[in-house]
Amino acid sequence: MDDLARHAEELAALPPSCGPVRLVAVDGHAGSGKSTFAARLAAALGGAPVLHLDDLATHEELFGWAGRLRDQVLLPLSRGETARYAPYDWTERRFGPARTLEPAPVVLVEGVGAGRREVRPWLAALCWMELGREESWERGRRRDGSALTGFWDGWTRAEERHFAEDPSRPHADALVRQLPVGYGWSPGPAVTAGVNRDVTDGSRIGPSR
Repeated sequence: MDDLARHAEELAALPPSCGPVRLVAVDGHAGSGKSTFAARLAAALGGAPVLHLDDLATHEELFGWAGRLRDQVLLPLSRGETARYAPYDWTERRFGPARTLEPAPVVLVEGVGAGRREVRPWLAALCWMELGREESWERGRRRDGSALTGFWDGWTRAEERHFAEDPSRPHADALVRQLPVGYGWSPGPAVTAGVNRDVTDGSRIGPSR
């Protein structure tokens, strides 16, 4: 089992990637354990804020949230300002009251597609939950029950299309596996292929602002 506290220290030591913030994405298939892992990583980071992409997606735009993420969260954080975003209410099918997100030293963004191409230039690191899609989806269906079968049928088709067009795993800095106790942590394709060395050598250049 890898020491999550040690990895949290390494993430906190990375160069800022979004203004003063080290933005760390947790991506993977629906049902792969992203939310639980993000919560535990946030705790290991001393209470780092976590943005859940479910709050930015909608029934009609399962993956159409990139503009909202950029305008409501990334741009303010890149200026060292407090971000304000309106979370989507999946029961009422509308956006609710605004929430704030402070420009903390490390901010986690978790959800399917957190490592998509529009977001990657803002990231200090990308973690991928290493669990296959079929097993992940089955876990998610069991968790949500038969009442959401129709939603899951539509979701899996949308997720499959998204990752076919814009895969995240090849760009992951770390592959995270849930173990019976804790998590296993190994270098991701971006590190082993040498295509994202700026994450580890301190030379990352952030997006133009």
